[in-house]
Parts: sequence; C-alpha cells; structure tokens
Amino acid sequence: MESVDENGVKPLKSIGRQVCSICNDVVGTTLDGEPFVACDVCGFPVCRPCYEYERKDGYQSCPQCKTRYKRLTGSPAVHGDMEEFTADNGVSELNFSLGSQDDLPSTKQRLLGWHRNDSHGDEIIAPSYDKEVSEELSAASPDRFFMGSPGVSGVKSNIGVLDPSREFGNIAWKERVDGWKRQDKNMVMTSTVHAPSEGKGGGDIDANTDILIDDSTLNDEARQPLSRKVSIPSSRINPYRMVIVLRLVILGIFLHYRITNPVPNAYALWLLSVICEIWFAISWILDQFPKWSPVNRETYLDRLAIRYDREGEPSQLAAVDIFVSTVDPLKEPPLVTANTVLSILAVDYPVDKVSCYVSDDGAALLTFEALSETAEFAKIWVPFCKKYSIEPRAPEFYFSRKIDYLKNKVDISFVKDRRAMKRYYEEFKIRINALVAKAQEVPEGGWIMQDGTPWPGNNIRDHPGMIQIFLGHSEGDGGDVNELPRLVYISREKRPGFQHHKKAGAMNALVRVSAVLTNGPFLLNLDCDHYVNNSMALREAMCFLMDPNLGKYVCYVQFPQRFDGIDRNDRYANRNTVFFDINLRGLDGIQGPVYVGTGCVFNRAALYGYEPPHKPKSKKKALLSSFFGGSRKRRSKSSKDSNEKKYSKHVDPTVPIYNLDDIEEGIEGAGFDEEKSLLMSRVDLEKRFGMSCVFVESTLWENGGVPPFMDPDNLLKQAIHVISCGYEDKTDWGSEIGWIYGSVTEDILTGFKMHARGWRSIYCMPKRPAFKGSAPINLSDRLNQVLRWALGSIEILFSRHCPIWYGYGGRLKWLERFAYVNTTIYPITSIPLLIYCTLPAVCLLTGKFIIPQITNLASIWFISLFCLIFATGILEMRWSGVGIDEWWRNEQFWVIGGVSSHLFAVLQGLLKVFAGIDTNFTVTSKASDEEGDFSELYMFKWTTLLIPPTTLLIINLVGIVAGISSAINSGYQSWGPLFGKLFFSLWVVLHLYPFLKGLMGRQKRTPTIVVVWSILLASIFSLLWVRIDPFVRPITGPDVEQCGINC
Repeated sequence: MESVDENGVKPLKSIGRQVCSICNDVVGTTLDGEPFVACDVCGFPVCRPCYEYERKDGYQSCPQCKTRYKRLTGSPAVHGDMEEFTADNGVSELNFSLGSQDDLPSTKQRLLGWHRNDSHGDEIIAPSYDKEVSEELSAASPDRFFMGSPGVSGVKSNIGVLDPSREFGNIAWKERVDGWKRQDKNMVMTSTVHAPSEGKGGGDIDANTDILIDDSTLNDEARQPLSRKVSIPSSRINPYRMVIVLRLVILGIFLHYRITNPVPNAYALWLLSVICEIWFAISWILDQFPKWSPVNRETYLDRLAIRYDREGEPSQLAAVDIFVSTVDPLKEPPLVTANTVLSILAVDYPVDKVSCYVSDDGAALLTFEALSETAEFAKIWVPFCKKYSIEPRAPEFYFSRKIDYLKNKVDISFVKDRRAMKRYYEEFKIRINALVAKAQEVPEGGWIMQDGTPWPGNNIRDHPGMIQIFLGHSEGDGGDVNELPRLVYISREKRPGFQHHKKAGAMNALVRVSAVLTNGPFLLNLDCDHYVNNSMALREAMCFLMDPNLGKYVCYVQFPQRFDGIDRNDRYANRNTVFFDINLRGLDGIQGPVYVGTGCVFNRAALYGYEPPHKPKSKKKALLSSFFGGSRKRRSKSSKDSNEKKYSKHVDPTVPIYNLDDIEEGIEGAGFDEEKSLLMSRVDLEKRFGMSCVFVESTLWENGGVPPFMDPDNLLKQAIHVISCGYEDKTDWGSEIGWIYGSVTEDILTGFKMHARGWRSIYCMPKRPAFKGSAPINLSDRLNQVLRWALGSIEILFSRHCPIWYGYGGRLKWLERFAYVNTTIYPITSIPLLIYCTLPAVCLLTGKFIIPQITNLASIWFISLFCLIFATGILEMRWSGVGIDEWWRNEQFWVIGGVSSHLFAVLQGLLKVFAGIDTNFTVTSKASDEEGDFSELYMFKWTTLLIPPTTLLIINLVGIVAGISSAINSGYQSWGPLFGKLFFSLWVVLHLYPFLKGLMGRQKRTPTIVVVWSILLASIFSLLWVRIDPFVRPITGPDVEQCGINC
C-alpha cells in the first residue's frame, strides 16, 4: 500500500515504480536517475512520451488537476512556453495604453461594446466571449473543434442573459489576433514522421503530410492519420503516362505535316480543318495533363471515433451546418425536398452537432407547409432509422428498393415496425400531395396561413425575410435515440430594385444566418434532390477536415455525384462517369477537385476569404554557415525579412488576404494607439462582412459555435438582419467572400477563388455513394442543363476572374490552372467542332478532300495518332475502373452537347457580355418517374437546341448517299479517296446516334416537327446534289490552245 501525504500527493519514489495512466507503460526515470514527474502539483503518473505528446498535440495540461505542464529539462519548446513565462512574471499580454487603470474598463466597454442600431431600431449588443473559449488549442486536440452551440428555440439550459459588465470581448479579439500571429511561425520539430502512403513531394501539402509526433507514440491508433492517399499502381499509371507523352510527340508531327502540306484545289476546306485541329490539340492538352497523377483516398472512421467520438463521453466532433436550397416547388416537388431533409436529419452524427437550413428562394407557402409536415414525420422516422441502422435514410428510396430488406436483420420487431413506418410514410405522402394539389390555383387574395394571417411571401419579388425554427435537438420523446437535429426554414428578403444573385445570393444568406444561430465550423450544401445515401458521409468528410495535419489546409471535401432513375444504357451520359471518376481523381493529385455545386463539405473559414496557413518548410543548414559565425539573432531577423519580401513579391494583389495580423500591424505602424488599432480593424471587418456585430464576432471564432450568453430574441433579430436584401451593399460578399457572383455556375468561381488563395480540396469517394440525386433523362431537359453549365463558363471567360489571367503570383498550381482554363473555354470548342462535323458532308458533296494524297510515311503518322487516341482511352479506363460503354457514351454526348448546347451558350454569352442581353435562369425539373419504365426518356420537347445536330445528321446522311452514288458512277479508281471521306462522315453519324434515337421517341414515333425539318433540309441538299450532277460524266472537248479551231 503506497503512502500519500496530507495533500493526497504520492511520494516521488513511489511514482518511479508506477505505470503510465495513459499508455500503461512504466513511467521511468529522468537522465539523472530521479523518478520522472510530469506534474509537480498532483504527481499524476504519466510517462515521458505521453508527456511530450500532451505538450505538443494535446491539452498541454495534466489530465488530473488540469495544471499546465511546465517545460522540463530535455523537452523541446512548444507554443505557450513564452506566454507561460510572461504570465509568471506578471507581464500582461494586453498592454493597452489607454490612460489610467480606473478608466480601462469604461474604455474597453466603449471600444468593444459595439452598440449599433439595426434596421428595426433595436440596440444590439455584441456577444461577450470568455477568455478560456478563445484560448488557442492544439491542432490534434479534440477541443479544437468542440464548441457548444446553444439552441435558438428557447432552451433555457443553454441560453443565458448577456452581462454587459463582463469584459472578455476585447480579450477574445486580442487573443484571436495573437493566435493568428503564432500560426505563421515555424514550429520546433524534433521528429517528422511521414505517413506510409505519402510521398515527399516538394511543396504539396497533401503529398507530404507531416505528423508532428514521436516514433514511440505511433503504436497508439488514436494518434494515427485519419486518412491516407493511395497512389495508382505504377503498373497502370506509368504506361498511361508514356502513351500521353508519345501521343503529344506524334500530335506535333501530325500538325507539322498538316500545316506544311496544303491542298491547292480545296484550300479553304484545308485551312478550316487545320485551324480546328490545332484548337482540338490545345483543348486536349488542357484536359489531359491535369489527369497526370490521379490518386485514391482511404478514410479511417474507427480512428475518428477513437479520437473525437468515444463511447460514453461527450462527442468532440465538429458541428456541421447543412444547407438545402429550393426555388420553385412545382419544378422541385416538395416530396423530393422532404426526402432530402429527412435523410439529413437521420444522418449518423451527434444530433447537437447537426443543423439543417432550408432556403426557400421562392417564398412559397407550399414549401413552408411541406417542411412543417416533414418536421412532424421526422419525429418517428429518425428514431426508426437509428434504431435499425437502415440505408438509405430517405424513405422514398428506402421503401422503393427491390432488395431483401430482412438481410442481416435479427430483431423480430423490425418487420412490424417497418410495416407501420411504411404506412406512416404513405399517409405523409398523401398529406404532401394534398398540399401540392391545393397550391395549383392561387387564391385571389393571396395565401392565408393556418392561423388566419396572410402569407408574407404572397409577392415573391417583394416580401420580408422569414425564419422559422421547426426542430431542435431536444425535440424527441426522450433518450439519445429520439433527439433530433435543428431544422430551420429561411426565406431571404426580396425587394424591387435590388440584385439578389439567384442561387449564389441564397447560399450567402444561409452562410450568414447559420453563423448567427449555430456557427458550425463546417458547411455542407446539397441540392433539394440530393439525399444522403450514406449516413456516415459527414464522418467521411471529417476524416479530412479534422485531421490534425491535413485539415487546416483543406477548403472543402467534394463527393462525386451519383444519380437514381437513369435508364440502364444512360443514353445521354447523365451519370457523367468520366468526369467524376477520371477528371476529378486526377485533380485530387494536384490541388484538389473543382467544386461541382452540391455534395460538398466546406471549411467556413475558407468561405470567409481567409488564406490557409503556410506550411512550415524544414531548412537545411547551408555549408558556408557552418564555417562562418555571426549573430544568431541577426541571421533570424534577416531570414524573416527575406521571407516577408519573398512572400510579398509573389502575392497577387487581386487575391485578398484576410489576416488580422496584417491589419493590426499596418495600423500600429501608422502611429495609432492600441484602442484605435482595434477599432479600425473592427471597422475594416464590418466593411468586408457587413454591419452585423453578432455576425462579425462569429467570424472570429476559429472553431465555430456561438456564445452561451445570448438572448434568443436578439439572435433572431440579427438573423433577420443578415438576410435583408441590402445587407451586402458595399461589402465583399459575392466578390471575395462566400459564393462568388458573376456567373450562373457560381460553383466553379467559388472553388477557383479558394484554390487561388492556396487552399487545397479533397475528393472523397466512399464505397457506398455519399449522396444521390435525380438527373434529367429527357433529351431536351438534358440539353438545357448542359446549356446552363456552358453559359456559366462563358461568363467566367469574359469576367475578371477568368483563370487565363487571374491570380498569377498566388498559390495556384499550374496544372490546376490548366484544369480551370479548360473548364472555362470548353464551350468555345463547339465552333471548330461544328465546322469539323460539317466538312465530311461538304467533301462528299463536292468531291474534294481536306487531306492531300499522303505518302507511306505520312500514313504511319496518321495510323499512330489514331492508335494512341484509343490507347489513351483504354488505359484511362484501366486505372479508373470506368466501363467502355460509359466512356463511349461520354464521347457521344461530347459531340451532341458540343454542336447544340455549347454553341448556343457561346452565342448567348457573347450577347450578354457585349450587348447586355441577359438570359433567364431555368431550374431543371426534378420530377420523379411516376409512370415507370422511364417514360420521361421518350418524352419529346421541341427546342431550338435540336436544330444544329439535326442538320448535321441530315447533311452527313445525304453526303454519304451522294458520295457512294458518285463512286459507283465514276468507276473503281474513285473508291480509294471515298473511304477517307466516308470514315469521317460515319464518325459524325455514330456520335450523333443517341440524338437520333431521342428524335425517334418511343417505338419509332417521330415527332412532326422533326419530319418537317428533315424534309426541308433533305430537299435543299438534294437540289444542291442535282446541281453538281454526279451521275452525268462531264464532256471534255479538245484542247483549243494546242490543236486550234480546226482540230
């Protein structure tokens, strides 16, 4: 029995024989033979490796008495040692030169009280922050992301009254600034261990993941990386790269031959073809080389649970705010939106860390009432999902699956509960259908709510902002299983004369209102038709965002888009497999995938326009420095100055750097005192983020959360204020902060701005798809969807954010820029593609050709180029797992969309940029296939987008007939040149074959408009063919110059 003293502290001699309370190893002794004592206050037994880990990556304090660990002999310095030394000597970090000590409290209150009048005339008081909340935590500490966020529905246990006498707001501000200063300093590293799968790439943060822990601590699974990057096997990627290089060489030789060998009798056709081929070569280079180093990724959910979500302990996982956006409930059925919301509420994540915000940009009473019904049904649906761990957790798709739902189920009550739940869901569908039927006819006096008051959104272009909180995490019947996440309905204010910026403006309103109410450090945005298919999706994303080493550099985690309800053959390439499984995996090996608009988990700090921290680089000691002395302090100072000069030299002035360190130092250098410095920094933030004190304060919380001493009424007033239509005036919203304005494809712009600042993104492809959505399988709807995407790219091309000239000198990698340039200019390819698809028909009708008579050597180059084109595709399919049918469908729709949607996008984009003629944004219909058998696939909707591909089909078919007829009439010698022309013409027809099937409809019922258009074009080209007279052999007379008139 070990003795203890009167204070309960064990003698030092007994400690040396004890085992560590963390890892169960022997505590051991120091170098002097004395027992090792980590904490000199309580003597809690901790071994040396655990002590070092706690100081570097843990709480930096004793687990038992919470006393901060002091630096012992032989222990490397960590952040906080100097602060501790300063505090022990009684020197305050806040050296305010504000007069006498008696005047200090009043000055601070005057400085950071932030008394302002909002638009409603109420005085708003900023939240007061406690000093312990803003204390900088280690990147590996669970508390780094743990911040309790109080409910906003009147839960008194989490909401207190604001005490204006407390003065922690200025401390939080100052420590926030000091924390960012410390993040920019290089850490003292004793050992850098590289994850087994990570290479030591130069400058690639992800490829060179530094784990700042000792070798002796790697046996603890909780301290291992939460994810790893798996490179493609060299047996598959090396041949692929060799073929790319060889194809580039052969392509250069081919273009050299084409340019140096014109066709005299068809010079115009030859020139057009060469210009098109050069453009195709440039487009291929921009598309191909970003796929040079594709990667796969693995996540470790068990390690995430051990580190942040241990059973029996409060979860330390970060809070996530989930956004769902909808506009028109008639095009986006409320039942589809309801399924998405239900799948979000049932996600496998701590309920107090999930908040779902539904943005109704159409201010429809139908959406509001449907969401109210959804909230009631969620109270029985969510506990059912969590009790039996069902997948997926969207009821419509769960009950419609044709699988054995009893597989792996052992609970006898499951069958009974499932039948009851299916009946409840069918009743829920009836109620939703009744709401939809009632909404078909708008009453003359406008909509009336159930309480008899007029619906505020009767005028969708002129209505106030609306917020309704339906659920909170304590709404269940009791017990952890029945708790529900928050569900909030939002409709931002709209007034005539204001620019609302469509979806991008709605997303920015969600960012602000969520920051005021819950302020989760991470955001997930989903389209209303994209439900959560994998309940572990958020945990998959947290394996990257909460990784102690990789997470601080990641701006977002993008999941691939997967779709339901697509026909088996995927006639119109709706799955877009080549893009999601090849292109984005290639970008993940560079700086990360582009943002595709949905299924993306964001780092809130990246959306606020902040830059990621600079990765510390280990500097090797120079050879001459070991022989020459000098002042160590002088060398460090000069090194710092040179780094600052180097950094300032490479910073693009068009890329904003939101760093309070720069703001404060710049003001102090101008001669202002501390009070004016803080005041001007605050004013600068208000100019960027808007005039809401609560929201601006929320941007200072690195780890999210809202202060626990806030009145819920005050929060709701601020939430209404930040979604007002004039809030963004004279701020950086939409230009540097949040979703970027200026294009209907705001997703591309937003991701590009983040990458230009130096962030990297992650592509996460779990085995079970994280999210699934619906795609327009109808030909006309599909073409209109592609038109909208292409039009957004054209808008970016002619904007100041064009990746061709924007962001140079920043931190955007060259291959990543190639990908963004290709994403921007790909619609331009429609012009040379249309010309190139027309040339075969012209050659067949005129008897001319774009290529002269080639030699044997030239034929070798031609054959080699075609073989390498096919080899590239085959090797891509080999390392990516994409099937040949999917690859071929992508090639076909590239031609179909290129000669239709992309062409019209270029024309509309030019009209918008140079003539100011804007085009309306069309919401893609999300209607489900209720009739079954893919009836929508055969639905025909006439649109002008069908004219160019229909014309190409007809002229090429007419050209083929004309060419064969001419060859039959001309004899055997004309068949040789005919084969080349027929090959190109058949290439066009084969690529347009899915389009031809779409025109034919079901059972070959061709629409009348197609028949009329075909007859018109066929008549025109038939008359042209008759004018050429291919069957009549031209009569050649004698040569008058040689024989004379009497010959």
